[in-house]
Formats: sequence, C-alpha cells, structure tokens
Amino acid sequence: MKLIVQIPCHNEAQALAATLAAIPRRIEGIDEIDVVVVDDGSTDETVAVARREGVRYIVRFARRRGLARAFMAGLDESLRRGADIIVNTDGDNQYEGADIAKLVAPILAGEADIVVGDRSPATLAHFSPLKKALQKLGSWTMRRLSGTGVADAPSGFRAYSREAALQLNVVTDFTYTLETLIQAGKRKMAVVDVPIRSRATPRSSRLARTMGHYVAQAGAAMARAYALYEPLKIFSVGGSLMVLAGVLIGIRYLYLGAGTGNVQSLILAAILSIVGFLLLAIAILADLLATNRRLLEEITYRVRKNELDRAETRRAAAPAPRARVSPGSPAEKPPAADVRG
Repeated sequence: MKLIVQIPCHNEAQALAATLAAIPRRIEGIDEIDVVVVDDGSTDETVAVARREGVRYIVRFARRRGLARAFMAGLDESLRRGADIIVNTDGDNQYEGADIAKLVAPILAGEADIVVGDRSPATLAHFSPLKKALQKLGSWTMRRLSGTGVADAPSGFRAYSREAALQLNVVTDFTYTLETLIQAGKRKMAVVDVPIRSRATPRSSRLARTMGHYVAQAGAAMARAYALYEPLKIFSVGGSLMVLAGVLIGIRYLYLGAGTGNVQSLILAAILSIVGFLLLAIAILADLLATNRRLLEEITYRVRKNELDRAETRRAAAPAPRARVSPGSPAEKPPAADVRG
C-alpha cells in the first residue's frame, strides 16, 4: 500500500521545509510514503527547498496556473507514481502533518473513498466572526448541493483512494475543494470527515484577494459545478416560474378586460412566457449535454485506469531497482525527478 502526499505550492519557500518535516515516515497499514510537490509558477526558492529536503517528484509550471490546475497535476503525477492513497495538503504548514494518519484510516478500513479534514472552523481563534459565519453558510450550502455530510467544505487537507482520484475531473480554475465534493456526491462516493488540527499562517491567502472576492468566486464555482451535474433542475425551475408568472399575468389581463388599457400586462405576460419556454428548452438540451459529460467522464476514467494498469505491468516486469533512501533520511538523498507542466 503506497501513500503519496501531494503539496501544491506557490512561493512557499519559507514554510515548505516545516510542512515536509511534519509528514510522518511510517503509518500503520502503509508500506511506502512518498511526496509530490507541485510548483505553481513560484518565483522564490520553493523548488530549491523541495530538492534540499529530498523530495523525489516535482511537477513544475513555467507560470502560475492556479490551485485547481496544480491539484490535478499533482493527482495525475501521484497516480503515475503508483499511489494507492493520495493525501493533499497545503505548503504553508497550515495543517498538522501527524493527522495524515487520521485521514487515511477510513480509506484503509474500506469505509470511505474520500476523507476531508474538519478544522472545526467555529472554534478557531484566528478566524474572525464573519469568516466563521461564512464558512458555516458555505459548508451548509455544499452539503445541500453535494448530498454529502462534510462539515468543513473548504478544507484542503484531504485523502483520496486510488479509485476516487481516477474519477475526479476539475474544470474550474479557482479551487478544487468545492467542485470535487459535488462530483463525489453525484458519483455516490463514500465521503466522510475526521477532526484535524490546523494553525494560523503568517501570510494572507493567495487564493483570493479579499474575503468578498473569495465568496464571489466560491459561489460561482459551486453554481457552475452543480449546473454541470443537475442542469435540468436549475433551468427547469427558472423556466417554470417564468411561464407560471406569464400565465398568471395573462389571466389577470383577460379578467380585467382587453379594453381597459392594460396592454403592458399582455406584453409582460408574453415576454415571461417566451423566456420561460426558452429556459425549459435549454434545460432539456443541457440535460442531454450532462448525459454526454457523464459518458465522457466514464470513458476518461477507463482510459486513465488502463494507462496506469499498463504502466504498473511494465514496472513489475522491469528489473528490481537498487535500494533507495526515503526522503528525509540523513543519508544521501536521491535526485528529484522534475516534470514540466
């Protein structure tokens, strides 16, 4: 059983060493632990720190592409390196590395496909009252949209089984945390959360400029992700309401009489009815596109799985490598294998 901890980074040279040092070297039920660092176009010494700390696998972007793209690149690289379980953590040392054992335990027990670390935001002293309220509202909304019971939806400290990782496809450029939860819920994956520890970070968030910007971006990401999987619900509800409003206004016009000067009511009723029927037509088309998307996702899953299975077969047939030194050992560290994005 191989565990890979992936760490998306953008200018995390100051905190990356501490983050790597906190990753446990042994976990019961895990035979091998490795690390993948994804450098999202850093302009500081992030890559140099990763190499100095003995990280074997580094994915590098020439320019910044965003957290969602870095997450998916790390996921793909981890799968290529033979991961059975993938843990995602942040490079700013926000999460306690020792809690990785808590994250992987439900997957090892066969009780979950995805495990989300619950920071208990309401108890965090470094969260303002407004941020706590927004976190609570956002997590409640995500539970309603995704059908999962996750208490801390924005948490980036997560564990994924191999099968779950193969099925995830992030299309947004903002963040993966919300979209992957909706995908998991719609795919009927087993998603659980476990309590974890977190600490304040000395720098501000690099995901959003302000809290208002984050709320706007997160809301758009949730709406888009939900619309991808439930377009019929979204467009049919809006279309039905508009048609109903048009019909009611039309009935009012007929009841009052055509000669009373209420022509504007007739025009409004016609506009609402036309727009409503157009939305209903869009709902049907969008539902057909969603069906095609599900088929494409299934094809993508099978292609990725077949590619990884063939790669594992080739590795198994290859001559046994020399005994390697695990990252973090005081002995000579192996050179990093850079993958350019």
